[in-house]
Amino acid sequence: MLLIGDDWAEDHHDVELQDETGRRLAAANLPEGVAGIARLHELIARHGGELDPGDVVVGIETDRGSWVQALIASGYQVYAINPRQVARFKERYASSGAKSDKGDAHALADMVRIDRDRLRPVAGDSDQAQAVKVVARAHQTLIWERTRTFQRLRSTLREYFPAALTAYADLTLTGTDALELLIKAPTPATGAKLTRTQVTTVLARHRRRNREAKAATVQAALHERQPALPEQVTTAYAAAATAHARLIIALNEQIAAMEEQVKAHFLKHPDAEIYLSMPGIAEITGARVLAEFGDDPTRYASAKARKNYAGTSPVTRASGKSHTVQARYVRNNRLADALQTQAFCALRASPGARRYYDKQRAREAGYNPALRQLGNRLVGILHGCLKTRTTYDEATAWSHHAYPQPA
Repeated sequence: MLLIGDDWAEDHHDVELQDETGRRLAAANLPEGVAGIARLHELIARHGGELDPGDVVVGIETDRGSWVQALIASGYQVYAINPRQVARFKERYASSGAKSDKGDAHALADMVRIDRDRLRPVAGDSDQAQAVKVVARAHQTLIWERTRTFQRLRSTLREYFPAALTAYADLTLTGTDALELLIKAPTPATGAKLTRTQVTTVLARHRRRNREAKAATVQAALHERQPALPEQVTTAYAAAATAHARLIIALNEQIAAMEEQVKAHFLKHPDAEIYLSMPGIAEITGARVLAEFGDDPTRYASAKARKNYAGTSPVTRASGKSHTVQARYVRNNRLADALQTQAFCALRASPGARRYYDKQRAREAGYNPALRQLGNRLVGILHGCLKTRTTYDEATAWSHHAYPQPA
């Protein structure tokens, strides 16, 4: 076999080639892009002889990008290794903490030679699954960015215009109508001058119900007296708040557009029907779960392997007389967030899920631990459905967790 360590950077790759004994055959600094891939193929051909592509093993600290896709398309075995694992592995060589790109490439090559059985190969997901992953992650990232921008806006308003937080509380300050009103009147003085008609007109344009009542609430809150800052300072704060508000409006537009893309790509996937049959899963949540799990049928050898990757299964720590079972916090946070949402929604959608959750609470498990255990169970059910290519069935899913029905 030919073992390759690939330490990547934005514009180049440091690679090292080893044989099965660990002897260094070559080391090179390759440019990013087609030219770099071509040179890597030349090195492999020079030192690999008549090896099949499947006998070439590459270790790299990422699982995405055109370079990784080119390696997979060539038929090589590609292992995406967590940078934390690489750092721990390098401690075998020295404890000084020294670091270099060539040293990292050497460590990656050693890892796929020595510890390959403990590493996870890059999944062979379909083009459809990769497309779902791109749009689902982009959609979620935009939502996170909107949340961060809203927190900045809220913090700014607390400094100079707290009445606005009260006035637009019922509308939610991430709503475009509330933001338009804030842009129209970004200071306490201009807010107090907003008329009932102006507020109602904006609410009507965004199809708000009970417009008259909401407009009265907004107007009353904006007329409340509050401590005044110097006019120059207030003007500066208003400029910052307006910038944040305009940014959130733009994010709202892009989030809505990306949501349509997520639904369109997800519904084209052949696994969509199975995901949508699961309790607590709709198009967006289903797309996120599919995106992070992937659709390679050989990736998860068992339900336990899928649960471990999801981070829903617990971790046992045993040393001497100490023995504890703890939540798994080193995990895919995007997937964990989607599964938490699914578990919460399943409480109302599935009687079996609700009884399972109540049983955990009866054992004095807290809210989050009980919800995590429910999510763990749902991941196992999903694994079974995907493996057998069947949709979710309430009776089958909870047949091993039968509980007496209430009288």
